[in-house]
Amino acid sequence: MARFGMRTAEPASFLSIRFALAAIVLAAIALAFPKLRTIKPQWKQIGHAAIAGVLLQAVYLGGVFAGVNEGIGAGLSSLIVGIQPVLTVVLAALWLSEKLTWSKVIGIALGFIGVAMVTAEWGQTEGIITIKGIGFCVAALIGITIGTLYQKRFCQSLDLHFNMMAQYVASVLFLTPFALAWESYSISWTPQLIFVLFWLVFVLSIGAVFLLMWLIKVGEAGRVSTLFFLVPPVVAIEAWFLFGEPLTMNIILGTVLSIAGVAIVSGALTKINNLRRTR
Repeated sequence: MARFGMRTAEPASFLSIRFALAAIVLAAIALAFPKLRTIKPQWKQIGHAAIAGVLLQAVYLGGVFAGVNEGIGAGLSSLIVGIQPVLTVVLAALWLSEKLTWSKVIGIALGFIGVAMVTAEWGQTEGIITIKGIGFCVAALIGITIGTLYQKRFCQSLDLHFNMMAQYVASVLFLTPFALAWESYSISWTPQLIFVLFWLVFVLSIGAVFLLMWLIKVGEAGRVSTLFFLVPPVVAIEAWFLFGEPLTMNIILGTVLSIAGVAIVSGALTKINNLRRTR
């Protein structure tokens, strides 16, 4: 969807509109449901959610989009951001006292190898590699890593609905000055862009991000982060379906390794074995 949307809008402009629309939709939902209207705002928690939102939404997505806009290809940008689960697991062990087990180490290694295999295929069509573009991608990596840990550490007691609304409002306030200062804010409102925004707002910014925030709330930050190993393989499959890009053996094997790595870290394989034993 980002690939479609970037054809008619610049990164910060595009994302600021996306986040603003998501915040408006969440506000409308809050007004429509009496239960949400009765929740008293926890301003300290909302402040923490705003910080997490700038890191998770504006810095992460803004960095990736800006990096691609600078000519960094999908493979290299995905590989840089793909380090995120590794950093998150290590920092979660230090900051949140989450256990660093051998199963996590093995699963993370398999997941990262899988991501590297998938992105290596994209590397054949890489764009221009610049220090500025790499810097944007590294900023995205830092944003998603610190943001995940910050969300887990400081935003646990805030209602998820208001958590997300605070994140998007803060992201709009963060990105809009960049869009006004360095971009034209010229947007071509094509039917394609409207569809892309509809998908990104309702399916991703509300549906998928709500699920991510819930997973961070109920699970370990390190384990949740390993799900990001699945993003490049799934994107490769979608690119094959939507754009006719080749689905090579490296991509297939990388996908299998990424799935296996996530399964090991999440304990899915252990749960399946235990279920078989009980039967």
